[in-house]
Amino acid sequence: MVSGDADASEFNSANDGGGNRQRVRTQKIGLFGGLSDSAEGETLRAGRHGRLRRLFQIARITSKFDIVHGVTPMNMRLMLEALGPTFVKVGQILSMRSEILPEAFRKELSKLRADADPMPYKTVIDTLTKEYGRPIDTIFSSIDSTPLGSASLAQVHRARLLTGEDVAIKVQRPGVKETMAQDVEIMRTFASYATRFTQSAQILDLRGVVEELWDTFQDETDFLMEARNLSDFRRFCAPYAYMDCPSPYIRLCTQHVVVMDYVEGISVSHPQELIEAGYSLSDIGEKLVDNYATQILDEGFFHADPHPGNIIIKGGRIVLIDLGMTGRIGKSSRSALREMIFAVAKRDSPALARGLLRFTSSTDKVKDDYPILLADLDSVIDEYGTVNLADLNIGEFFNAIMQLARKHSIAVPSSVTTVARGLVTLEGTVDEFLPDVNIIEIISRHIAASRGGIESLKNETVQLGRESANAMHGVLGALADAKTVSTMLSRGQLRINMELVGSEQPLQQLSDMVNRITMALIVVGLYVGSSIVYFAGIKPVILGIPVIGLMGYVVAFVLSVWIVIDIFRKNRAVRKHASRA
Repeated sequence: MVSGDADASEFNSANDGGGNRQRVRTQKIGLFGGLSDSAEGETLRAGRHGRLRRLFQIARITSKFDIVHGVTPMNMRLMLEALGPTFVKVGQILSMRSEILPEAFRKELSKLRADADPMPYKTVIDTLTKEYGRPIDTIFSSIDSTPLGSASLAQVHRARLLTGEDVAIKVQRPGVKETMAQDVEIMRTFASYATRFTQSAQILDLRGVVEELWDTFQDETDFLMEARNLSDFRRFCAPYAYMDCPSPYIRLCTQHVVVMDYVEGISVSHPQELIEAGYSLSDIGEKLVDNYATQILDEGFFHADPHPGNIIIKGGRIVLIDLGMTGRIGKSSRSALREMIFAVAKRDSPALARGLLRFTSSTDKVKDDYPILLADLDSVIDEYGTVNLADLNIGEFFNAIMQLARKHSIAVPSSVTTVARGLVTLEGTVDEFLPDVNIIEIISRHIAASRGGIESLKNETVQLGRESANAMHGVLGALADAKTVSTMLSRGQLRINMELVGSEQPLQQLSDMVNRITMALIVVGLYVGSSIVYFAGIKPVILGIPVIGLMGYVVAFVLSVWIVIDIFRKNRAVRKHASRA
């Protein structure tokens, strides 16, 4: 527990600096009717017979809730909790899917937590002995028999090493990964059979949910990965005086055990305790959200489950714990997210479409219904672009975007859906425990502040290059089409019926227009190419400018002057002709 005003004042005035170690603190919520550890182990060892037994267990639990005659949001949540950790995770994912479940169900499922009744202390000791292959008293001088927290995947105990350090031991429940794999296989079978009887998009998307679930399980149940995540996240936190996470003891970590620092703190789920300790809730919230924006948009490595139980305050620092769920997002996807956020702020549907299309490599199908895509994006902007930042629901906004992407066959990377879930979780944390904090406003300020003059110029140059390349591809495509038409005409395979009304002047004007557009594209290409050569610093160099780039600039300038002179000359001739007539 944090006490004293020194820690609070340190946090409230913290800027960039070093980090400090921290510790795990979780809250326990009993799992309604969850399977016992012995039942899980027996199910796993039984193979195919165990799968049938698990199916009967699922049927028995679902029959208790009488889902055939309808289910309420609360009953659905309780049923998923009773079915165990696999189905709890399914509920958490479905809470983000507005195209599958209505708002009332999603709101109730968002309350799901993967906490469970504690497993016996003897099971913990046996697991540690098996993992280390030697008596645990050769490693730990003591282990507290009362768990700090007991989740559906693992249990955390306080302990002390023989070398004197206080640590927290996270022990995975025996057989939990195999149980989850069995449940996922049952879900796959169900989804496969369901698609034979219906082509509903919801069923197809449910199969995607199942695969996403399995990917998440594989990451969460590999504790060596969590240990690496802790190490990576501590390096990320180093420049921030107000951020930290527990430090792992890598030599004591295995695939089923994580040993990390034990540090006392106050959970953000206890705001009154934070206030009494002298902390500013708004300051905590603003720093938490701004740092989360840094994780997602700047670093591309972020905590994917920032719920209150995973955020504690200690020694003037925000400590993010339980790095079992993290996300990584590439530079291109981060750039697309920024572009989409600005597009909504500017109510710019084409810009929002460009950002969305950057998630897919194949745009042929999208081009066919591009007007429909723009119309759908207009409706999204009409609904969310005019909403005050304080009233914007991030979950609903991301759901609308994801649903629209699926409708137009735009494959949004799973990393982006992980970002969406993380932001929704953070928004819920901020709204419930830090009500004076506006998550969207803070993220918007972060993006605006991170885009300095050089960065903006670089982005504009890249955008100009992209648009110029698209324009050049369009011209080349048109020339290729013209060649095809010419070939067909020469072979007598093309017939053209044309009726010209008036003189040849309209055709001459059209020809001049095409010539000028072509020359303008060439000029743009020269300017862009020369700029790229300039920034690349290709030698030889004259007056600080590469010779090739300088030549490109000179030719582009001469052609620009020629185009302007030609336009004035042709316009003067047209006016003279008109005055004579």
